[in-house]
Amino acid sequence: MNRLNGLFAKARGCLVAATLAIAIALPAFSAMALDRITLKDGNKVIEGTIVREVSGSIFFKYIENGVEKQVRFSPDQIAKIERDVKPADKAPAPATTPTATPAPATTPTATPVASAPAPTAPTDTTAAAGTGAAAPTGNKVPKAVVITLGDRDNGDMVGMYFTAHTLKEIIPSLEKTLGTDRSGVVVFRIYSGGGYTAEVPKLHAVMRKEYMKRWRTVAWVESSISAAAMTPHCLDEIYFTSQANYGACTMYSGNLKMSKGWELESVLALMEKVSRESGYDFKIMRSMQIPDALSATVHPDGNVEFFADETSGDILVNRKGEILTLNAVTAAQIKFSKGTADTLEELTKLMGYQELDFVGEKVPGIGWPVSKEEREQMNFRKKTKADEQRFNEYIRRYETAVQVASGLQNRDDRVKAVGKARQALEEIKRMVANNPAFRDFRFGMDANEFKNWLEEQEKILRDLMK
Repeated sequence: MNRLNGLFAKARGCLVAATLAIAIALPAFSAMALDRITLKDGNKVIEGTIVREVSGSIFFKYIENGVEKQVRFSPDQIAKIERDVKPADKAPAPATTPTATPAPATTPTATPVASAPAPTAPTDTTAAAGTGAAAPTGNKVPKAVVITLGDRDNGDMVGMYFTAHTLKEIIPSLEKTLGTDRSGVVVFRIYSGGGYTAEVPKLHAVMRKEYMKRWRTVAWVESSISAAAMTPHCLDEIYFTSQANYGACTMYSGNLKMSKGWELESVLALMEKVSRESGYDFKIMRSMQIPDALSATVHPDGNVEFFADETSGDILVNRKGEILTLNAVTAAQIKFSKGTADTLEELTKLMGYQELDFVGEKVPGIGWPVSKEEREQMNFRKKTKADEQRFNEYIRRYETAVQVASGLQNRDDRVKAVGKARQALEEIKRMVANNPAFRDFRFGMDANEFKNWLEEQEKILRDLMK
């Protein structure tokens, strides 16, 4: 009984909110510059331009099937790098004897590849995990799924309806659906107005160390505000819908006061690290968190340079005193996003594929097939919404039943009251098993504290049965 009051403890995470607009970039492909990367995976050779090098990773731009692509390769993927290769230094072209089966007339020619075909689509990789999803070869159509993170009907709060726990739980199922040859694609469709910043590092760990290690993993943003913008910032590929917004990462703590001091600095440090790992200029995220000015210049080679003021760059990105929120137009202009897509077909082309096999069943009103794993996410949010609506009821039922049982002298009557208390306690256990966020943010307990609390309640119920 002594800890029942702790059930209504305030959430320890910080809620976050909204305001204005911007992005990051990478340069344009130049046919005059020729660099060559040989990948460890099958000794594949890709020719194009080295755009940028970050912590040993190479950002590489090339053309394949008439489509310009830009990919980040980690050091673990690269067997050899050749810079400024002259045409005479190129590996000999394939024999001129015509192949038995000519290429389809509709397939545009691409920059010749030295000794092996370029991947069907770029590899997305993670510096944290050291490996990325390998692109498919041959005529195999890669399998893909759309996993929604938040929705309008059932909930979108980061940490409550949009959690690392649920993403981790569906990994074994996704391995069966997408395979384990690293050719699969996961598209995170994001709709969220923010939530608990305490959940963000957990989501980063799952997305980078688990998902990006297994599959090409991208964000497709419908709305990513506050903590929901900090979350996909760990991904190398972010696409927008035409009405998307992204940013406004100002943090608030108790009584909706803007966070400052150590609390703010710790999150800034986290996002600086994440920006660096993903290849984004930290000034972008910094201006989404604090009201710093930001301007940018897009250089002739396509590189974008950012400045922490209003005048050094050609483009005024953010005025001092305002908080950034990125829209689709600005994201494309500054090259933060890889492009704007409102349909799966548009997204597929932007990602450099001619075709993707999106797994799942067609559901009226939903613009993509609903896979088994996506159905689990949808059901999770529905259960969470129902439990959140009944949370206080579960607590009251349990507390009342324990109090009633404590006041009964007749053992048979106590047994009935304890039975009701146990039913309510089982509902609480089920609720937390479905979504540990209730334990963290509603009860204000970590896993060990909650385990101890349950043991304490079990002892109370056992004693009442004597």
